[in-house]
Amino acid sequence: MGKVERERLNRALIEHLNTIHETLQVLDHSPAPSLKRTNWKDVIQVGEQISKQATNVGMLWSGETPEVEVLEENMSAFFNALQGFLLLAHGSIVGAGPTLSASIHASIKQVVDSSFVLMKDTIATYGSHNKSQKNTIPQLVGTVWEACSALKKTPSTNITAIGRALTQSAVSMKDVLREMKELKPSSPDLGDEEVPGELEPNLDDNDDPFMEDLGNDLSPEEMKVAQLTTNLVSETLVVVKELIRSITGLVKLEASGNSSDAFIGSLERLLKLSQGVGLQIDELGASLYPPQEISLIRASVEVISSNINEMTMELENLNGLTEDYGKACNGLRISLTRLASVLGTADLVMQKMGSLAVSDD
Repeated sequence: MGKVERERLNRALIEHLNTIHETLQVLDHSPAPSLKRTNWKDVIQVGEQISKQATNVGMLWSGETPEVEVLEENMSAFFNALQGFLLLAHGSIVGAGPTLSASIHASIKQVVDSSFVLMKDTIATYGSHNKSQKNTIPQLVGTVWEACSALKKTPSTNITAIGRALTQSAVSMKDVLREMKELKPSSPDLGDEEVPGELEPNLDDNDDPFMEDLGNDLSPEEMKVAQLTTNLVSETLVVVKELIRSITGLVKLEASGNSSDAFIGSLERLLKLSQGVGLQIDELGASLYPPQEISLIRASVEVISSNINEMTMELENLNGLTEDYGKACNGLRISLTRLASVLGTADLVMQKMGSLAVSDD
């Protein structure tokens, strides 16, 4: 286990790593649309082979230090499996939109990164007198297992990828809605009455009394705006949920192979519009704390109105409008109108919402 053997293993490792890096550079380019798309199930199966190779790596180091020739053979087998995985995974991106491609690339990166760490660590362990370094190998093998297992949860269609991204956006909206519901009106002044001992601030506590009062001192007028805005966000969340259901209903169209670039483009625009609504809801949540920023609330309401309107038209182009989606939009229309009337922007919002109402015909 001398210097010569370690250098030999390091040269072999560097050669394998360079080959993988070169492959990754080639795969940075999108595959030709004319190519046949790889079934994601095939990618998962190759991922299972990488898991087995990682297990073999761990077993080699479970006892005495393995021979150099054995390590070289094991290294070659592992990187050959990784190379095949990359080529196959690249074929699964044929026909994928930006969101699906990003999801697939993220999963591939986890497998590659964990594999690199495992192989680098095992080679560094050879000839080392540091026993703790050898003990980390099982943990690194487990990381490769997790990365390969995560492939099963990776979306394999554009609709699934878009649906998950929309769901994440909806979860963020729900978090803002929860915070909005915690806003409270200001408490009546105690005047000159003596403050009960249990209400006196304890200066020894770590709690910040100013933070505790944040959002608990809204005037009646501010509270009305907060309540109407909360209703607006609640109705918006219903629209997004129905949007997800509507998009999911289009899965057969994509599965049939009839999905075009225009179809994928519409899905991506729906996601972008929904995420834009989510950003405005974040703005609304921040603007409700006193002193309320009415101008920012007005601006956010206008953007939400415009985005929902565009979402409806985009969904209509996909023939994905449903009765429940229409009802959700009508409920949102009512909430928008009520809030706009209080903010003094009813005419402008109604103009932007002109085509939001969905016919039940």
